Amino acid sequence: MSPQAAHPRRTVPQRPARLLRGALLLAPLLLLSTSCTGPSHKATPGAVGKGDPLFPRLGNGGYDVAHYRLALDYTPGTHRLRGTARITARATRALSSFHLDLAGLHVRGTTVNGRPARATRDGTELILTPATALPEGRTFTTTVVYDGKPKTLKDPDGSREGWLRTADGAVGLGEPTGSMTWFPGNNHPSDKATYDITVTVPRGYAAVSNGELTRRDTRHGRTTHHWRTRDPMATYLATVAIGRFDIHSTTAHGLPQYVAVDPDEADASRDVPDRIAKITAWERRTFGPYPFASTGAIVDRLPDLGYALETQTKPYFAAAPDELLIVHELAHQWFGNSVTPRTWKDMWLNEGFATYTEWLWTEQHHGRSAQQTFDAFYDGTDDESKGIWSFPPAAPPSPGHVSDPPVYGRGAMALHQLRRSVGDPAFFRILRTWLRDHRHGNADTRQFIALSERLSGKDLDKLFDTWLYTKAKPKR
Repeated sequence: MSPQAAHPRRTVPQRPARLLRGALLLAPLLLLSTSCTGPSHKATPGAVGKGDPLFPRLGNGGYDVAHYRLALDYTPGTHRLRGTARITARATRALSSFHLDLAGLHVRGTTVNGRPARATRDGTELILTPATALPEGRTFTTTVVYDGKPKTLKDPDGSREGWLRTADGAVGLGEPTGSMTWFPGNNHPSDKATYDITVTVPRGYAAVSNGELTRRDTRHGRTTHHWRTRDPMATYLATVAIGRFDIHSTTAHGLPQYVAVDPDEADASRDVPDRIAKITAWERRTFGPYPFASTGAIVDRLPDLGYALETQTKPYFAAAPDELLIVHELAHQWFGNSVTPRTWKDMWLNEGFATYTEWLWTEQHHGRSAQQTFDAFYDGTDDESKGIWSFPPAAPPSPGHVSDPPVYGRGAMALHQLRRSVGDPAFFRILRTWLRDHRHGNADTRQFIALSERLSGKDLDKLFDTWLYTKAKPKR
């Protein structure tokens, strides 16, 4: 994520289906999963929340999601959303009930393995009790049918997310909590899954989502778009943008590219497709293979949003982006989207790395070295350096600080100090190995430190303690 600004470098970050008809047909294995539980007293309710240090009630325990199949129907004029979510998951322990995250919306029906399940609500928790307990290790399928006017949420840092109305449609943005306003799920970055997202909208509107467009057809005045994400994705990176977009679809450097632009941003965004291609190619050379099957962007018109977001395969920009903003959000496809933090405490693994990618791009394209940028941050002369000493970047003190300047700027400074300590060959080997070893998975700061020490052959405890965990401004 990064703020949207006209300045060539970002200012201080601010963060941010119609209803199914008929009965579900189940595979024999799924039917067996409801009859092999053993003594029912061994099954217990799934945990409320993942116990995240900053967002303890986000996500849920007791199961792991493999796939979301979302069928959505939305009409901008009425702001009404109808949805059916079919969620395939595996029980990590025997479950008598389990939770999904869902904010607002009306639940019209729920099933587990094709049989009606009892549903209750407690705030943003949707609690489902299946007809028969779910045994540990078995795959099960949950279907939730829902509708209503989806909500916009206000984050602890004051920014907005969730389902937001745009000038001519709407967009779903999810960092860190907002995805639960438009589909039920296990809303924590540690539970990644693949997706099929089908969106039906009035004729003349486009619906853009993650991954690749596999089908689009129009019937009875409404157009259905089917998007597929084959690589795992965290819930906060899922998006649907609905509007009257101009579509630029091409293949650049062997990689399919899909750019959707609001017509009112067309003049200012004329060079966005070329920049996407150029920057993606440079980041592939710098960091290694691009982690997904396609790239692109969504350029919308939402002037008061205040940030851009690294939605997977298609970063979302609330207005025409400048070059460094594109560099930043595309860097997240590697850092954050492919390799995703295990908890929100490790947000610097997203934002510090994407910010340092800006420094590297500037060093190679505009003449200002990464050391000069580091010095300007240290001296306080850079526009983005305000507030970077407020807290250590790897230890945000509360949810309202997860996207504050230390996570971005001082996180980038920590990487520069690592580069200075180990030298360029080892530094870039560390980054490429990090991305290769944790591709499409989750990782944390402790693992990054261990990898850096192993590949460099150096004891780096003091460096990381100083730049990631010590509040005071370090000596150079």
